[in-house]
Formats: sequence, structure tokens, C-alpha cells
Amino acid sequence: MWPPSVRLTPSARTKLRLRTDFWIAALIRRAQQAGAFATIARKGASESGAIFVAVYRPDRSIDLYAPAPQAMLDDDGERRFMPVLAGADALAVADRMDSETRFDSDLWQVDIDDNEGRPFIEVIPDPMA
Repeated sequence: MWPPSVRLTPSARTKLRLRTDFWIAALIRRAQQAGAFATIARKGASESGAIFVAVYRPDRSIDLYAPAPQAMLDDDGERRFMPVLAGADALAVADRMDSETRFDSDLWQVDIDDNEGRPFIEVIPDPMA
């Protein structure tokens, strides 16, 4: 229960979000429990950094997922992602991440190496596809 000095409306409670570092630790554990290898490639702000997920496939192609735009999200506080690169090579991913880092230096990058190419995140369809 919330302390008496902190009174949150029901809508404010639904907007609370788990710290980024905790969320990423859970993502890594989820991937590892399923037999994938996951690691933090770039560490950002512990409390609220944006998260990018790169999924390495057996053929060494990479799928990159970025945070979904806020306008596309439900108000449940869950993190959702959308694909930004599919079947890309390492250079394309590095270029994209360099660009993103120039825009937001507090972002995180999690790399997942999975034989099945699973991202272990909630992916929404790209509206431009």
C-alpha cells in the first residue's frame, strides 16, 4: 500500500514504470532461461533510458528493435518495441545506433544471440510497413 503521504490516483498508478536497469535485467534473464545469450552492449540511464534490442540470428543477420512511439502505446505502462532494421548487417546496426546515440546519449542497447531469432520483448507492427 502507498504511504499515507503519497496519494496517487488510479490513472497515475497505471503509468508507473519499472526502472530501466531492472527491466533489462529481467529481459536478459528471460532470454538466458530460454537458451539464448544476452548481454548489455551499451549502458544508459538507470532510471529511464530508452532501450534498443539487437537480435543476432544464426546467419549473422541482425534485427534491431526500438521503443515504440508513445502515441502507439496503451496506457498500461508496458514497454513495447517496433522493428527498425530487419536482416541487417553489423555495420548498418552500428550506424543506426551511432545516430540514435547522438540524439539520446542515455540509451541502452541489449544484444541477444538466439538460434531462433526471438527478441523476448513485446513487438508491435511497424505502421509504415
